[in-house]
Amino acid sequence: MDEYEKAITGGADPAPRFLVDIAGMCSGARWVPSPHHDLRPDDAGVELLVIHNISLPPGEFGGPHIEELFLGRLHPGAHPYFAGIAALRVSAHFLVRRDGEVVQFVPCELRAWHAGVSSWQGREKCNDFSVGIELEGTDDLAYEDAQYESLAALARALSGRYGPLAATGHSDIAPVRKTDPGPAFDWARFRREAGGALR
Repeated sequence: MDEYEKAITGGADPAPRFLVDIAGMCSGARWVPSPHHDLRPDDAGVELLVIHNISLPPGEFGGPHIEELFLGRLHPGAHPYFAGIAALRVSAHFLVRRDGEVVQFVPCELRAWHAGVSSWQGREKCNDFSVGIELEGTDDLAYEDAQYESLAALARALSGRYGPLAATGHSDIAPVRKTDPGPAFDWARFRREAGGALR
């Protein structure tokens, strides 16, 4: 907190940007409900953050197509690449846009369909016990400062609801199939900014 912030807040910590409630809904995120989800197993809680990246069309940012994919509304004729993915039934809990905006598609208490065939520390089916966070980006292009800020704030909010969480990349839980979030993602920076939210 700098001197200006101390002066206007009286030295108090600012209110958190995000809060996750008992239903797994995140205040401060834009709510865009996806039909692509189901119930977690009865014995599964949120233990893991899985960090992904996505851009549609590949390498292009800012359009509506990521949301359309997660809503099951992506038109296969809108771009040549879309013909092969438009029928997929996939989702994530959150998307962090290049400008730092956070969009929520699935309540964290429910299971989003982001990890696919996956394994983490010997446990299969990572969708059962994880929250999936997509960063708008590519493996090799640096992520924006605003994205790290939002991702860290989101991790802190999730930790406030579920306790300190492990974090891993999609490439770590599905190494044969996936490469995201890629070498451009600065894990050290994320862990530093998220602080005690991660274990």
